[in-house]
Amino acid sequence: MDWDNARVFLAIYRRGTLRGAAAELQIDQATAGRRLTALEEALDARLFLRTPKRYVPTPAGEMAFRAAEQMEAGADALQRRMQGLDERLEGTVSLACTDNVACVFLLPALGELRRRHPGITVRMVTSTRLSNLTRREADLAVRTVRPEAPDLIARHLGHRTLGLFASREYLDVRGLPDVGTGLAGQDVVVYDSSFGSASRDRLCGESFERAHVALETNTGLMLTQAVAAGLGIGEIPTHLARRFPALVRVWPERTERYDMWLVMHGDLHRTARVRAVADVVVEAFEREEP
Repeated sequence: MDWDNARVFLAIYRRGTLRGAAAELQIDQATAGRRLTALEEALDARLFLRTPKRYVPTPAGEMAFRAAEQMEAGADALQRRMQGLDERLEGTVSLACTDNVACVFLLPALGELRRRHPGITVRMVTSTRLSNLTRREADLAVRTVRPEAPDLIARHLGHRTLGLFASREYLDVRGLPDVGTGLAGQDVVVYDSSFGSASRDRLCGESFERAHVALETNTGLMLTQAVAAGLGIGEIPTHLARRFPALVRVWPERTERYDMWLVMHGDLHRTARVRAVADVVVEAFEREEP
């Protein structure tokens, strides 16, 4: 099985369309189609049923997927191990995080990295989705969940806290909410279902079942901007709220604590450029007040 063709096959399997696979691999759609056809001809098997909406794997496609995943794991492991021998303080390091972590912690850290090691380029991916480090979607990731995979190394960056906040203008008009009322008569700004939290029906332990949801969003920075603009009450990391003078803490006694982790693959932790980026990230979290 040709690895280049197998990579295209895996992308189509995971994305469900030629367009999605082409976008992931940064190739044109026609090339993705040709590579799939070449693979099917080489295997003498039809790997997908072409439906109007997506490509559906056939039984042969399911079998090929398992084999191609093993090829991918081997190729990724080889690349990680070769990178692990790299002692150069230059090259590209990919770093995954959320947008609010990037703004508060990582952009200042990368300024320091630039001064120390100007030959290193950071490719930052900001998303609430957990990047797969084993599949090399990122070299480093800042997460709120400690990974369980044995091939990943996690360093605890410390505890952070969440609080309830609203703008001064909002509270002047609507007043402070009463505890235990389900935020009755209030507007709230919350994360949408794509955020994936199990407690999306509560804000710092308080139900918002009687509130009006003014906005749903999938990023922390957008949620904070919306609360600062007066759209409603929201649950915001205190380290981020400090940067918005218009925000007022609602019920300061209510708080939620969570952990932050820096995660990397075990094969990469000795790579000089990855280690250099990890060092400035750790320093940035140590400087910032919880």
